Amino acid sequence: MHIPPRAVRVLAVAALPLALAACGSTKSTSATATASPSHTKDPNAGLLTGAQLKQALAPASFFATGFAVDPSAARDTGDTFTPPSTAPAAKPDCTKLNGTAWIGITGVTGVSFAQNDYVNKNTSEDIGQEIDAYRGTTAASVMKDVAKAATSCTGFTDSQTHSKVKVAGQATPGLGDEAYTITLTDPSWENGTTLVAARVGTNVVSVISTDGHDNGAATAKKLTERIVASLKKTPAKTS
Repeated sequence: MHIPPRAVRVLAVAALPLALAACGSTKSTSATATASPSHTKDPNAGLLTGAQLKQALAPASFFATGFAVDPSAARDTGDTFTPPSTAPAAKPDCTKLNGTAWIGITGVTGVSFAQNDYVNKNTSEDIGQEIDAYRGTTAASVMKDVAKAATSCTGFTDSQTHSKVKVAGQATPGLGDEAYTITLTDPSWENGTTLVAARVGTNVVSVISTDGHDNGAATAKKLTERIVASLKKTPAKTS
């Protein structure tokens, strides 16, 4: 994922002259008042940076023996924030549900993120985790978009097996402020895939799992619970 450079905000300072002239006198006075610079509220105030989100991801010790991190899939926005995209996709690309960065199906991006992926080279099982931070109430909107995408994407074609993938979604209580679970199944697969999105304040956790023989459900839930707990203990960076 390309990380655009940090936006630079420039504040303009305007000087307001004020002239006072005395009437009926040869003596005049003048005064000039300069307005103090206005302070624009930082739209990213109170949000977690990519570096902080990275610390909230589950560590290597969380994953079962045989799983190792994929270095090429580990990335974050560091201590900077990126310009957000708040325009949801008019029509979701359902095939994105079959990838580790599946939260991108909403078409809305946050201002910071952290993600990585753990793969079992012996079984090809995959477990991915990501956290995105959003401004204002955008995180809640993203959760609604996830549910809409799951409803819209009743199925899609797997590009590798060319078979039909069935999509089923439902709201999931007990995970963060709100959560939604999506299950992908395909008769040509050995095991299905479970996706979970959970909101914690202005952050959205998204995980994907093919681990186990239950469509990856147990691992996906456990991983989400682990990240949600970490986020609740992570204070936002203050300037």
